[in-house]
Amino acid sequence: MAITLAEEIMLLSLDDESGAAKQRQAAGWAVAGGILLELVLAERVSVSGKYLRLVDPTPTGEKLLDSRLLLIQAWLRGRDKRRVTEWLTKDNSKAVGAALESLEERGLVVEEVRKVLGVFPRRRHPEADGSVESALRERLAAVVLEGAEPDERTAGLISLLHSAKLHRLAFPGPVDKTVAPRMQEIATGQWAAESVRTAIRDMQAAVVAATVATFVAATV
Repeated sequence: MAITLAEEIMLLSLDDESGAAKQRQAAGWAVAGGILLELVLAERVSVSGKYLRLVDPTPTGEKLLDSRLLLIQAWLRGRDKRRVTEWLTKDNSKAVGAALESLEERGLVVEEVRKVLGVFPRRRHPEADGSVESALRERLAAVVLEGAEPDERTAGLISLLHSAKLHRLAFPGPVDKTVAPRMQEIATGQWAAESVRTAIRDMQAAVVAATVATFVAATV
């Protein structure tokens, strides 16, 4: 079963048993970035420097991506380009919900709703089928821990996880000091066409900038 980068990041962030999302805020940036990267790979949008452009509005056939494609088109409001950070800021929390809905539709998680204090609904998404996540973690381990060459999508996924500092989601066991340097190496390596690597680099910068801005705002 092929799932999107955003869904892969979401799977890594969910506790398998409780269904609670770990590092939800940082994961939100990575999930939104994952959708954007998929659209770059599909040549529907471009990311260059600080800006996002719509290249081709034709649907990809993937519901999660196409819903964002329509939103980006509306968000641009006829403009040629807008800042990547603006889009990620707008979409990061909503992208999480969209990715969870997609995972539920695929039968990989189930939604459980419980009331906190008997009033406020709390949604959790425990795992229903662990085979996809297991294969994903094996793929990441092969590349990051064992030195295998990544394919384009795996390298993009690792780059997003690295930029959002989600190393422990991918490798939750005892701290391995080689993980972060290896993920950095992959993020800057010659693993894809220059245009895609440039987009990843610029999205990494946008994710870092947006994350820092959110932290500063929360502490003021």
